[in-house]
Amino acid sequence: MLGESASVRLARLPNAGCSSRDEMFDRFLNFLKDMPGARQGGDADDPRVAAAALLYHLMDADGVRERGEITQLRTLMSEMFGITGAELERVLSAGEKADEEAVDLYAFTSVIDRHLEQSAKCELISIMWEMVFADGEAHELEDNLVWRVAELIHVEREQRIALRQRARAEAGA
Repeated sequence: MLGESASVRLARLPNAGCSSRDEMFDRFLNFLKDMPGARQGGDADDPRVAAAALLYHLMDADGVRERGEITQLRTLMSEMFGITGAELERVLSAGEKADEEAVDLYAFTSVIDRHLEQSAKCELISIMWEMVFADGEAHELEDNLVWRVAELIHVEREQRIALRQRARAEAGA
């Protein structure tokens, strides 16, 4: 292949004509997941654990973790995923640990985006707004976090606004 230009060599490679940056990024992430030592399945790919981690992250965004928030987290997770008892405790514990170890939101939002249908994604954003307004006000870091998560899991702007307004009205904030 001496003398060939790099573009000609690349054109001969499979999938060299990636249609978008997202596709290329997804291929890179899949490559990393397939490497020896990468975690497969289990809690790392459980949307319940990912949702719990996001909710713990949200709960801690304002720097204060109140007892009422923890109670609300348990109730909301139980209702959303239909889990109770030991399974609820396992998911919450795994979610809290995952949040403590995380460096960004992508690990959680990518799992949510892959595994949940659009209606469930909207339900998660609704739950997040309920937690934000549980104390009667929205801290700017909490507000920003919900917006970022909603964008990453592809909940449209109009839906985010409607869900926020509903949660705010229900909380009387």
